[in-house]
Amino acid sequence: MKKIFYIIIVGLLFLASCENSLDLYPLSQATSETWYSSETEIQLALNDQYDPSFWTQDEDLDKGNAYLSDDGIFRNIATPIKLGTVTSQWATSTNLWQKCYAAIALANRALLALNSNETKAQIPEATLDKYIAEARFFRAAQYSKLIWHFGDAVYLDHVATIDEAFTIGRTDKNVILQKIYEDFDAAVSALPLSYSASEVKRVTKGAAYALKARVALYMGDFATAAQAAKACIDLGIYQLYPDYSTLFLSATKDNIEEIFALPISVALSIGNHPDYRNIITRNVSGYGAFDPDWNLMNCYLCTDGLPIDESPLYDPKNPWKNRDPRCKATIVEIGTEHLGYIYDPNPYAMTVLEVATGKMVENQDNRAIKQQASYNGLVTKKGVDMTYVGVSPTSEPDQVIIRYADVLIMYAEAKTELGQIDQSVFDAVNSVRARAYKVPLAATTLYPAITSTDQTKLRLAIRLERRMELAMEGLRYMDIVRWRLASKVLTRPIYGLLDPAILKAKVVDKGLWFFPGIPDIDEDGVSDFSAMEAAGTIKKLVVCNWNDRQYLWPIPTAEIQINHNMKQNPGY
Repeated sequence: MKKIFYIIIVGLLFLASCENSLDLYPLSQATSETWYSSETEIQLALNDQYDPSFWTQDEDLDKGNAYLSDDGIFRNIATPIKLGTVTSQWATSTNLWQKCYAAIALANRALLALNSNETKAQIPEATLDKYIAEARFFRAAQYSKLIWHFGDAVYLDHVATIDEAFTIGRTDKNVILQKIYEDFDAAVSALPLSYSASEVKRVTKGAAYALKARVALYMGDFATAAQAAKACIDLGIYQLYPDYSTLFLSATKDNIEEIFALPISVALSIGNHPDYRNIITRNVSGYGAFDPDWNLMNCYLCTDGLPIDESPLYDPKNPWKNRDPRCKATIVEIGTEHLGYIYDPNPYAMTVLEVATGKMVENQDNRAIKQQASYNGLVTKKGVDMTYVGVSPTSEPDQVIIRYADVLIMYAEAKTELGQIDQSVFDAVNSVRARAYKVPLAATTLYPAITSTDQTKLRLAIRLERRMELAMEGLRYMDIVRWRLASKVLTRPIYGLLDPAILKAKVVDKGLWFFPGIPDIDEDGVSDFSAMEAAGTIKKLVVCNWNDRQYLWPIPTAEIQINHNMKQNPGY
C-alpha cells in the first residue's frame, strides 16, 4: 500500500499542473494536447487514475446530508434521494457524471498515447501491454458506475472531437456492459497477479476480476458475476482477515483481505478522509451526527441465526446481547467504553466515567445536556479508534474499493440466483460468517451456518449476510436499488429517540430502555416501527418519500442544454 501511496502523491502533483483542463467539462473540452511517450511520463498519466475523488462510494457522494441508504442517519436531515426530490440539477449526480467522464477521458488519452508508434518504439511490449491493461481497467470501472446510476450513457473509447462532444448521444447500457467486460478481460490478461515489495503497487488481476464480478452482479448478469468472482477466488492470494472488529483500522491497513484499496494521508491531505467530528461522540469533542440507522441495528441476526422478532434470545433492553458479533463491531454498545469514555445516551446519565482518570465527567452524549448528540442513541464503532480523536486526527485507514469478503458473498449470491446451489455457495458465505464469530468454517456448532437449499430462503440469508458484513461501507444504496427495495426501504420514516423529558417518562421510567419494543422484520429484513410510533415511544425524525424515477439518476442539466441528442431519463 505504501507504493500506491507514492502513486497518489505523484498523481496529485501532476493533476495540480492540469487543474484548469480537469475543471472543464470532460465532454465539452478540447482534446488536442500532446501526450508524453516516455515510460516515466506515461506512468505519471496513469497515476492520475488513483486520485481518490474518482473512487467515492455511494454513501460518500452526498457528504453534506450523508447516507443515501438506510444504513445511517444525519440527525433529522435527509438527502434528496430519501426525500424524493432529486432533479437534473442535483449536485451529487452531476458530480458523479463529471468525475466518471474526467477519469474516462484520462484513460482514453493514455490509450491513445500508449498505442502511438512513438510510444511503442520506446517502451518494451510487455511493459506497454501492462500499461494498456491498467488504462482499460480504469475505463471499465468508471463506465460501471455510470450504467449503475444513469442507465444508458455516453460511450467513448477514443479521444472525442469537440463536434462529437456536442452531438454524441447515449449508448444502450447493455452494449456498454459488453465493452466493460472486454476492458476488464484485457486487464486480466496483462495485469500482474501481485507486486513484489520493491515494485510500485498498482491494480492487479484480482482487482479486475473482482470489479467485473461487481458490475455483472449489479446488472443482473449472474453467470458472468459467478464466473468472475470464482476466478478471483481461485487466484488463491486473498484471505479473510481473522478479526472483523479490527479489520477497518489504520493499524491493519494493507491487509490480506484488500483486493483494491487506496491509502489516506492526513499530513498530505490525500484520500477520502473519514468525517471525523461527525462520526465520533461529543464526549471527545465530536458531533455524533452521522449515526447508524435503527434499521441497520435491527438487521443483525441473533446468535441462533434468527431475526430479532423470532429469536427468544433477543432482549430489546439489551439489544447487543446474543447478536451477531458484527453488531458490536459496527455500533457502539451502550454501557461500554468507547474512545476513552463509557458511552451512555440515557437521559438520566448526566455524568459518565472517563476511563483514563477514573473520574465521572459531564456526559455530553446525553441529549438532555447536548441537544445535538446522537438523535437515535446509536454511534459508529466500525473503523473508529483513538486516531479519530484530537485537534489533528491521525486516522489513516485505507479507502477500500473492494475486499475479499465482498467477492465471496457476490459469488454466493450469483450462484443462488442461477439456481446453482451447491457446497461452494455455502462455503463462500459461511466463511464470512464464521470469521465474524472467530471460528473455523467447519465449526458449525459455534456459529449459525447457512444451510437452506431453498432458493428464496437462501437469497434472503445471503442478502442479510451482505448487509451485516458490508454495513456502512458505501454499498448498501446500490443493493437496495438493484434489489428494487428502495421503494420500500426509503418510503418508511426515519425514527429516533423522544426528546429527553418525554423519553424519561414514556420509556426509561417504564423500564423500556433502550428499545421500547420489538419491531416486525419482514421477508426482506426490513423493520416496521409503526407499533412503537403509535404507542408514542419513539420519535419520527424524517418522513421519507422515495420516488421510483430515482432508480435511475438524471442526466445533468448542462448536458441536455448543450446537446440536443442527449435524452433525459424518465421523470426528470
